[in-house]
Amino acid sequence: MSYQSIFRAGLFDGQVAVITGAGSGMGRCVAHELAALGATVALMGRTLEKLETVKAEIESAGGKASIHSTDIRDEEIVKAVIAEIVVLHGRIDCLVNNAGGQFPSPLHRISAKGFDAVVRSNLTGGFLVARECYNQAMRSSKSGAIVNIIMDTQGAVPGMGHSGAARAGMLSLTETMALEWAPVRVNAVAPGFIATSGMDKYPPIMSPLIRRIHEDIPLQRLGTESEVSAAICYLLSPAAAFVSGTCLQVDGAAPTARRHWPLVGMGGSNAAFDGFHLTERPKVLSKGTVITDNRLSRTFIRWMQQKWIKRG
Repeated sequence: MSYQSIFRAGLFDGQVAVITGAGSGMGRCVAHELAALGATVALMGRTLEKLETVKAEIESAGGKASIHSTDIRDEEIVKAVIAEIVVLHGRIDCLVNNAGGQFPSPLHRISAKGFDAVVRSNLTGGFLVARECYNQAMRSSKSGAIVNIIMDTQGAVPGMGHSGAARAGMLSLTETMALEWAPVRVNAVAPGFIATSGMDKYPPIMSPLIRRIHEDIPLQRLGTESEVSAAICYLLSPAAAFVSGTCLQVDGAAPTARRHWPLVGMGGSNAAFDGFHLTERPKVLSKGTVITDNRLSRTFIRWMQQKWIKRG
C-alpha cells in the first residue's frame, strides 16, 4: 500500500523536492505524498537514523529518495548540503521548509540562549535553507516553489511566545521572498492543532490540555498530517501557479473562537481526510482522563510559572 493522495498520479514527475525535518511528523508525511506523486525527494534532518527509515519506507512503496543529515542552523552546513543535492539530482524544483522546534515556557522564564535557540530553529534556519535553494538552483532556472511551514500566529501565543515570534517572522520573510524572488513562488502554510507524533514530545503536564483542545476548535477535532500535506502539495502544484506571498491556514477555524461566544461549533465532527498509510496516532491522545474545566488551564499555568527550569 502507498500514499492515497487526492492529487493525480504523476503530478510531480521529474521534479526534485527538498523537505526539511523529514524524519518524522509532518515532514515524513509530505515526503511520502510528494514521492507517491512522482517527485524525487531529498530528505533533510538532524537524525540520520530517522531519515534512513523514511527513505526505506518511500523506496518500498516505489518512490525515490535521498538523505542528507543537516543542522539547518549552521550556515556552512546548509550551503554544503544544498550543493550536494544539486550535484546529486541536477535541480531543485520544490522546497518544503518544515524543520523547527520549541519548548513550552512563559516569556519571563525564557533565557536569551533559549530564545535564540528557538529563533534559529524556526526562523534563521528556514531562511538559510530557502536562500540556498534559491541561490543554487531556482534563481538560474527562474522557476520553483517554496512552502514555509509556520504556525497559527493570529493573536497571542501564550506559553510559546518565542516560537510565535519566530514563525511570525517567517511569514514576513515569505511575503518578501515572494516579491524579491518572483517568478519563484513562495507561500506559507500555518497548521493549527494537528495530531502528529510531535505531541508526544511535550511534558506530561500538558497531556490533559492536548486531549481536550479539540473542544475549542469549531470543527471539533484535531487535523491530520494528510490535511496539511494536501495544502502543501496544492501550493507546490500548477493549480497554484498564480498564488504567491500568501499563507494558507489549516486549523479548523480555531482562530475564530471568541470568549464572548462560548458556542464553538454545533457538535459532532466533520470527516477527516487521512491518506497517509503509515500515519501514527500520538500516544498522548489515547491515554488518561480528559479534564474539561478551567482547573486544567490553571494547573498548567501554575506549572509553567513555578516548575519550568530555565533554558540556557
